[in-house]
Amino acid sequence: MKNLTAIFEPAEEGGFICWFEEIPEAMSQGETIEEAKENLLDALKLVLEYRHEQTEIELRTKQSKITKEEIPLTAIR
Repeated sequence: MKNLTAIFEPAEEGGFICWFEEIPEAMSQGETIEEAKENLLDALKLVLEYRHEQTEIELRTKQSKITKEEIPLTAIR
């Protein structure tokens, strides 16, 4: 199983901000590193769900532009 690299940076106002190096749009924060990590995993789940939904929408859109028709071999002359 592949691992992701979480980056934790102290926030100026206290606590930590964090994100995944490989998926920077999955970012979060927390008062402690443990809290930030839990929040980051929640953010990752949301990002992955969003990506999955977008992929399904793209596939449906592409399929709606495709025409499928069976042509009998007897049509060949």
